[in-house]
Amino acid sequence: MENEEKRALAVDVLRGSPSHDLLCQPLGYLFADHFRQRILCQVFDDVADGDMVDRSLAEVAVHFLENDFGLHILDEEKDLFPMLRLRARREDKIDSLLAQLSEEHTADGIDANDIVQGLSLHLKSAGDFVITDHLRDLLKRFAANERQHIILENGIILPLAEGLLSVKDLRQIGESMAARRNINYADLSPLPVGGGILNV
Repeated sequence: MENEEKRALAVDVLRGSPSHDLLCQPLGYLFADHFRQRILCQVFDDVADGDMVDRSLAEVAVHFLENDFGLHILDEEKDLFPMLRLRARREDKIDSLLAQLSEEHTADGIDANDIVQGLSLHLKSAGDFVITDHLRDLLKRFAANERQHIILENGIILPLAEGLLSVKDLRQIGESMAARRNINYADLSPLPVGGGILNV
C-alpha cells in the first residue's frame, strides 16, 4: 500500500460489513459489498506490485474471501438473479448477461480459493514472506476480472433490478440474505431511503 492511512482504511473496510439494517434495502447492501470488493482488488494490486506481502493485509483478505465473498455470490445466484429472470421483460434481454455473470462467479470462486490457499500457506510461517510469481499473477487476474464484473453489475444489473423489482420482491430477497447471515429480518430497522441504490 502507498501509505499507512490507505492500508488502515483497507483493513477496516474488509474487516467490517455493511450495516445489517441495509438488508432491508438489499440492492443497496449488494452495492455496498461491491465497494468492499473494489477495495479488495486494490489491495491485491498493491500486494502484487510489491515484493513482500503485508501480513495484516493477507490476513484480512483471507478472512474476507472465506467469510464474505461466498455469501455475496450466493446472494446474487440464489436470490437476485432468479428474481430478475422472473421479472425481466423480453426486451430487457438479460438472460445471456446473467449467464455470463454466473460463469464469472464460478471462475472467480476458483481463483478466490487458490488465493486463500496461497496466502494461508505463507501466513502459517513466521515473519514476512516474499510473493511468488504464481500468486502475483493470480492476484492480478482476480482483481482485473472482479473489477469488470462489478462494472457490469453496478452499471446494468442493479439499476435494472431497481426498476423491475417490487417492494415485495425486495423484501423476499432481503429476508433470504438476512437468513443466510443468521440475522432475524424482523429485528432490522430500515434505513432512510436516499433515492436509489447509489444514494443509500
